[in-house]
Amino acid sequence: MKKLTFMICAISMMLWLEGCANSQSEPMPEIDTGIDFAAWTVIPAGEFLMGLHAHQTDVVYDYEIMMADVTNEQFAQFLNEAWVDGSIGFEGAIPIGYYPGDEYHGHEHEEEITEGMYPLASLEDPGIKIELLEKDYSAVPGFGSHPVTLVSWFGARAYCNYYGWRLPTEIEWEKAARGEDGRPFPWGNGIQRQNANYFSSHDIFEKTFGGAGGTTPVGFYNGQTYAGFQTLDSPSPYDLYDMAGNVWQWTGDVYPDQHYRYMRGGSYQNYAYNLRVWTRNSAGPTYASPSVGFRCARDN
Repeated sequence: MKKLTFMICAISMMLWLEGCANSQSEPMPEIDTGIDFAAWTVIPAGEFLMGLHAHQTDVVYDYEIMMADVTNEQFAQFLNEAWVDGSIGFEGAIPIGYYPGDEYHGHEHEEEITEGMYPLASLEDPGIKIELLEKDYSAVPGFGSHPVTLVSWFGARAYCNYYGWRLPTEIEWEKAARGEDGRPFPWGNGIQRQNANYFSSHDIFEKTFGGAGGTTPVGFYNGQTYAGFQTLDSPSPYDLYDMAGNVWQWTGDVYPDQHYRYMRGGSYQNYAYNLRVWTRNSAGPTYASPSVGFRCARDN
C-alpha cells in the first residue's frame, strides 16, 4: 500500500512538473499597457496622513517620482551605457558599482558597510529577465515592459544616480502612493483581484505559470481587458501605477545604527493585506529577489 501511494505521488509530481515545463516553454505575450515608461509625476509639497495610525506628516517641497517601476528594458540599457563609459564594472557576469560606505557606530546587530564595489544585479540567476546577446544586454523577449527584479539596493541606487536621480525616501514614497486622505491602498479603501498583482490574484500570467505567477507589465492594472482578464484602473492619487503589488520597491533611506534598507508596496508573492501603503519590508543592501524592484525620484 505504501509503495502504491508513493508511486501515485511520484506520477502526480511528474505530471505537475511536465505541465509547468510546458506552460513555461510558451512564449511570453508582448503586452503594451500604454504606460509611458519615461513619464514622471510631480508630487506637491504639503501634509498627508502617514502610517497605520495616520500621523500628520509634512513634506515641505515638491518632488517628482517615476510613474512606473524601472523595467527590464530600461535596466538593460543602463547596463550597456554604464559599462561602456566605465561607470560600472563586472566580476564575471555580475555587474558591480562603487558605494562610498555608511557611517559605522558598532551598534548591536549593525553590520559595517565599507567603501567599495558592490553587486548591482543577480544576472546569473535563472529568474533574471535580462540576457547578454553578443556584446549588449537586452530584456528577454516578452519581458521588456515588466519591472526589473533581482536588483540589489546598490543596483537600484546606481541606476538612479547614473541619470542624476535618486531613490525616494520612505516618506516620499508613501505620499506618492496614498495622497492626502489616508487611504490604505493607492486606489482607495478596498482591494479586489483586478486592482493589483498579488498572491492568487489570478491574472493571466498566473494562469500561464501556475501558482504564485510572476510579474505583470508595468501599468497592467489600468482598466483594460487582457485575454479575458478585466483589470480595474488602479493608479495612486498622483497617477502612479503599481504602487501596490507586482514588486516590492527599494527606498533610499540610510538610517543610523543599522545596515538594513527598506522596501514598500508588496509584491506578487504577498497576500492582499501586505499591499497596504504603510507596510514595510527590509533586507541588507546586497539582497536581490525576483519580487523586488524599484523606481526613482528626483528634485523638482
